[in-house]
Amino acid sequence: MPRHIRKGDMVIVTSGDDKGVVGEVLEVITKRDRVIVKGVRIGTKHVKPTQLNPQGGIVRREMPLHISNVSPVVDGKPSRVRFQTKPDGAKVRVAARGGKELHTLRKGS
Repeated sequence: MPRHIRKGDMVIVTSGDDKGVVGEVLEVITKRDRVIVKGVRIGTKHVKPTQLNPQGGIVRREMPLHISNVSPVVDGKPSRVRFQTKPDGAKVRVAARGGKELHTLRKGS
Protein backbone atom coordinates (compact mmCIF):
# COMPACT_ATOMS: atom_id res chain seq x y z
CA MET A 1 0.00 0.00 0.00
CA PRO A 2 1.45 3.40 -0.93
CA ARG A 3 2.31 5.73 1.92
CA HIS A 4 1.08 9.30 1.81
CA ILE A 5 3.59 10.37 4.46
CA ARG A 6 7.33 9.78 4.25
CA LYS A 7 10.39 10.45 6.40
CA GLY A 8 11.38 14.12 6.20
CA ASP A 9 7.88 15.44 5.41
CA MET A 10 6.51 18.38 7.35
CA VAL A 11 3.19 17.37 8.91
CA ILE A 12 0.56 18.86 11.20
CA VAL A 13 -1.07 16.88 13.99
CA THR A 14 -4.83 16.78 13.32
CA SER A 15 -6.08 15.22 16.57
CA GLY A 16 -5.01 14.51 20.12
CA ASP A 17 -3.25 16.53 22.81
CA ASP A 18 -0.76 18.01 20.31
CA LYS A 19 -3.41 19.06 17.77
CA GLY A 20 -2.17 21.88 15.52
CA VAL A 21 1.55 21.28 16.13
CA VAL A 22 3.73 21.21 13.00
CA GLY A 23 6.84 19.02 12.91
CA GLU A 24 9.12 16.91 10.74
CA VAL A 25 8.60 13.16 10.38
CA LEU A 26 11.63 11.42 11.88
CA GLU A 27 10.52 7.85 11.23
CA VAL A 28 7.65 5.92 9.63
CA ILE A 29 6.81 2.57 11.23
CA THR A 30 4.91 0.86 8.40
CA LYS A 31 4.07 -2.39 10.19
CA ARG A 32 2.21 -0.52 12.93
CA ASP A 33 0.90 2.41 10.79
CA ARG A 34 2.66 4.90 13.04
CA VAL A 35 4.94 7.91 12.63
CA ILE A 36 7.37 9.67 14.95
CA VAL A 37 7.19 13.46 14.63
CA LYS A 38 9.88 15.78 16.00
CA GLY A 39 8.70 17.58 19.14
CA VAL A 40 5.31 15.83 19.29
CA ARG A 41 4.01 13.40 21.94
CA ILE A 42 7.04 13.62 24.21
CA GLY A 43 7.07 10.79 26.72
CA THR A 44 9.40 9.41 29.35
CA LYS A 45 11.25 6.14 28.94
CA HIS A 46 13.07 4.41 31.78
CA VAL A 47 16.45 3.21 30.50
CA LYS A 48 18.43 0.47 32.20
CA PRO A 49 22.15 1.10 32.78
CA THR A 50 24.29 -0.52 30.06
CA GLN A 51 27.93 -0.42 29.01
CA LEU A 52 27.13 2.33 26.49
CA ASN A 53 25.01 4.28 28.99
CA PRO A 54 26.29 3.41 32.48
CA GLN A 55 24.14 6.10 34.10
CA GLY A 56 20.76 4.85 32.82
CA GLY A 57 17.81 6.86 34.12
CA ILE A 58 14.74 8.53 32.69
CA VAL A 59 14.92 9.75 29.08
CA ARG A 60 12.40 12.06 27.37
CA ARG A 61 11.75 11.24 23.72
CA GLU A 62 9.15 11.35 20.95
CA MET A 63 6.64 8.51 21.01
CA PRO A 64 4.86 7.13 17.91
CA LEU A 65 1.40 8.32 16.92
CA HIS A 66 -1.01 6.83 14.39
CA ILE A 67 -0.50 7.90 10.78
CA SER A 68 -4.18 8.93 10.48
CA ASN A 69 -3.61 11.65 13.11
CA VAL A 70 -1.18 13.63 10.93
CA SER A 71 -1.56 15.40 7.62
CA PRO A 72 1.15 16.79 5.28
CA VAL A 73 1.62 20.57 5.34
CA VAL A 74 1.68 22.44 2.03
CA ASP A 75 2.10 26.23 2.14
CA GLY A 76 1.30 26.26 5.86
CA LYS A 77 -2.01 24.40 5.57
CA PRO A 78 -2.89 20.69 5.90
CA SER A 79 -3.42 18.89 2.61
CA ARG A 80 -4.25 15.46 1.36
CA VAL A 81 -1.89 13.64 -0.97
CA ARG A 82 -2.64 11.88 -4.22
CA PHE A 83 -0.46 9.96 -6.60
CA GLN A 84 -0.03 10.94 -10.22
CA THR A 85 1.72 9.30 -13.15
CA LYS A 86 3.43 11.67 -15.56
CA PRO A 87 3.50 11.05 -19.34
CA ASP A 88 7.12 9.82 -19.13
CA GLY A 89 6.05 7.13 -16.61
CA ALA A 90 7.33 8.83 -13.46
CA LYS A 91 5.13 8.38 -10.39
CA VAL A 92 4.93 11.41 -8.09
CA ARG A 93 3.19 12.44 -4.88
CA VAL A 94 1.09 15.56 -5.45
CA ALA A 95 -0.66 17.76 -2.89
CA ALA A 96 -4.41 17.83 -3.44
CA ARG A 97 -4.40 21.46 -2.27
CA GLY A 98 -2.76 23.46 -5.04
CA GLY A 99 -1.29 20.52 -7.00
CA LYS A 100 2.27 21.07 -5.76
CA GLU A 101 4.61 18.15 -6.49
CA LEU A 102 5.97 16.73 -3.23
CA HIS A 103 8.20 13.81 -4.13
CA THR A 104 9.07 11.56 -7.09
CA LEU A 105 8.49 7.92 -6.19
CA ARG A 106 9.58 6.26 -9.40
CA LYS A 107 11.63 7.75 -12.22
CA GLY A 108 10.27 7.73 -15.74
CA SER A 109 11.96 6.32 -18.81
